[in-house]
Amino acid sequence: MKNLQAYFFSLMLVLTLSLSSCDVIGGIFKAGMWTAVIIIVIVVLLILWLLRRIRR
Repeated sequence: MKNLQAYFFSLMLVLTLSLSSCDVIGGIFKAGMWTAVIIIVIVVLLILWLLRRIRR
């Protein structure tokens, strides 16, 4: 369990440092509104799934 949490937090740290939020959002909305909605929903569901897996 602790190993999974360390992996999750290190992944989030790498993503936070490597991606600028403005660049990511700008790229998503250039692709189109519906693409942005789908990507945002997928990311939120992935985060919720990971949090549920960590809590078990």
